[in-house]
Amino acid sequence: MSIPTIAPQKLSDLIDSGAAVELIDVRTPVEYREVHVSSARNVPLDQLNAAQFAAGRSDTAPLYVICRSGSRGKQACEKLLAAGYTNVMNVEGGTQAWEQAGLPVIRGKKAISLERQVRIAAGLMVLTGSVLGYFVSPYWIGLSAFVGAGLTFAGITDTCGMGMLLARMPWNQLPKSSPTEVTGSGAACAPPKKCCG
Repeated sequence: MSIPTIAPQKLSDLIDSGAAVELIDVRTPVEYREVHVSSARNVPLDQLNAAQFAAGRSDTAPLYVICRSGSRGKQACEKLLAAGYTNVMNVEGGTQAWEQAGLPVIRGKKAISLERQVRIAAGLMVLTGSVLGYFVSPYWIGLSAFVGAGLTFAGITDTCGMGMLLARMPWNQLPKSSPTEVTGSGAACAPPKKCCG
């Protein structure tokens, strides 16, 4: 399924022209807090209930979706399209492309991106399996093989189980006592399908 896209500069020009632009950022709350487009509101992919989000909304104005590099934004668009909301556009290249174009962002506390977390976790699991396989029992090599198979599956399907798990970890959420950036009718749980985007 082809997802319509928009270049960051073109979307920025629309915002600057005073047009009513609705932009949702589907990254984790911690990633959003680190850096985001000023007009974006955070609706994490794992909290986006597409059917509820689309219910009662008019299809006349497009809904723009942004993430880190475009992958999770594409997944959010696919979910919204499947729920019957057809006027969605993914921001090409996500927040990374927005920043590279020199467009304004709001910066907050630094965080480790979900993509880096997946690489760190996978690397540690492969290293652990290899070391334990060599020193303890050759059966531990199975851990490395399992991670390799998972990474291959993630690459082929653009679906990352480790990313889904890591997105739900406490360090990727904002503390309950602080005001959350998650707003709107997108807050209902459905697991994210992609990571690293």
